[in-house]
Amino acid sequence: MSSALLADKKVAILAASGVEQDELVQPRDAVRAAGARTVLVSVDGGVQDGKVQAMRSDIEPADLFTVEAMVGDVSVDDFDALILPGGAVNPDKLRQDEKAVAFVHDFVASGKPVAAICHAPWTLIEADVVRGRTLTSWPSLRTDLRNAGATVVDQEVVSDNGLVTSRSPDDLPAFCNKIIEEMAAGPHRS
Repeated sequence: MSSALLADKKVAILAASGVEQDELVQPRDAVRAAGARTVLVSVDGGVQDGKVQAMRSDIEPADLFTVEAMVGDVSVDDFDALILPGGAVNPDKLRQDEKAVAFVHDFVASGKPVAAICHAPWTLIEADVVRGRTLTSWPSLRTDLRNAGATVVDQEVVSDNGLVTSRSPDDLPAFCNKIIEEMAAGPHRS
């Protein structure tokens, strides 16, 4: 993939401690390899000593990642796309933070690409942006998505007007490719 495909694009990765490491690292590395710049954005209470604690399979501590901005200090206008990695704890923290929920809501409303994997659609539900959309997720979230008005499918990656979702870390290759494709296409206007 050309390292210039996403040149001049800036991507927010919104995560708190408890984030699933592979779901943060692989999309980050994929968009960087395509030329984008990434910024790890977090929330108060989701950071310790300026870092978020990543996990493997929700229970094994993995690496620490340095937070580059707090969600209350950034705007949708600062970025071209948003990536929401999963892990069960991470989106549970994000959906309880008013600033994170507003940021996600405004991002989806902007038409800019938003990508959420595994448990990350919990934050989309809290931001009230799934009604009338087609998504996929980790199996335990599917009833929550349906109850919030989404159509749920069981596919490795789904894109609905710039909103990209995948089920699990097994789907990361397709998820990463679709993120890059959507970013290259730019904002979607409904």
